[in-house]
Amino acid sequence: MATDIKDITDAVEAAAVMKLLPTRPRLLALGEPTHGEESLLETRNELFRGLVEQEGYRTIAIESDCLRGLVVDAYVTAGTGTLDEVMEHGFSHGWGSSAANRELVRWMRAHNEERPASERLGFAGIDGPLEIAAAESPRRALTALHGYLTAHVDPDLLACTPETLDTLLGTDDRWTEPAAMMDPSRSFGQSAEAGRLRLLADDLVALLDAHEPQLLAATSRDDFDRASLYGRTALGLLRYHHWMADASPARLPRLVGLRDRMMAENLLAVAARGPAFVHAHNSHLQRHESSTRMGGTPLRWWSAGALVSARLGTEYAFVATALGTIRHQGVDTPRPDTVEGLLYALPRDRCLVDAPRLAAALHDAPPAPRVSPWFGYAPLDPAHLADSDGLVFLKDLPQR
Repeated sequence: MATDIKDITDAVEAAAVMKLLPTRPRLLALGEPTHGEESLLETRNELFRGLVEQEGYRTIAIESDCLRGLVVDAYVTAGTGTLDEVMEHGFSHGWGSSAANRELVRWMRAHNEERPASERLGFAGIDGPLEIAAAESPRRALTALHGYLTAHVDPDLLACTPETLDTLLGTDDRWTEPAAMMDPSRSFGQSAEAGRLRLLADDLVALLDAHEPQLLAATSRDDFDRASLYGRTALGLLRYHHWMADASPARLPRLVGLRDRMMAENLLAVAARGPAFVHAHNSHLQRHESSTRMGGTPLRWWSAGALVSARLGTEYAFVATALGTIRHQGVDTPRPDTVEGLLYALPRDRCLVDAPRLAAALHDAPPAPRVSPWFGYAPLDPAHLADSDGLVFLKDLPQR
């Protein structure tokens, strides 16, 4: 190998990450190959602190419910609620039980105290209100958007009344039926009521956009952006529920693609407010097409990172993460002919790698792909190494 791997590695620090990039990106994304490991979240926290203190980043966005994220943001920016309440209600997917997430929120709130609004840190969730077995009712998003417009726009312009929305929405359990994920006939998403709601949501979002100058003058940029979040979330949920009720072979590819489209829309909205640091699974942030198997069916879709990269170009940067071992999950020492095996042989416990240079160094002797014995860990695909701006490698993840 013409290039010694040690020569293209560095410490896992914000300054080292920035040295890999031609310019400060508007969105700097750090991926993770598995969820629920505190060491990965602690590394994320360290990098975010460095980006805040050295590079002027002011927002962190993570793979969590975008509406619940408003609870976290209100706490870190204005002290609304308590830390315990925020950890219970501000995260989806069980992320609120993480000690590293709790420390992130605590640190952000402490950082913001006594600072002017222009210097405060913000928090955003980028995921839709979706869990593995269900999608949330569009009630919260639709009624919040309607309430904002009712307060500031001529009521004659509104497409419906609150009572009409309530009648069409019905009870929330008709939307959150767990059996609908595997049985399309149990979904409410292609009912006459859902179809009417989708048209009304589109009209409400169009009204919001058409009155942006008036609404910005009457409220604030934060209020308008929050209403926009409600609007795109309502439309995203209604699209998602529609395809949950579909019985064609396109159903699952549509659903995973729609989820990442919702993430991409949220990321672009975050980017519009200034430089942000993003953390989610590698598969949501990578530039190339994502793939998985669900119920034995192979699925392919364009990730949020690919969609955002197509829009932002060099203003989007992606640093992947790869791991050596997760022994408590049965992931042992990687074979030496894999990328992870080559990095595992280095003396560092963790390092930052110049991914394009590593890909070039391995071009004449491509490494073998690693196979994980545990479904929860997605190894690095060596064919896509050059599509990353950098690679964080952690040697051994301890059990916590």
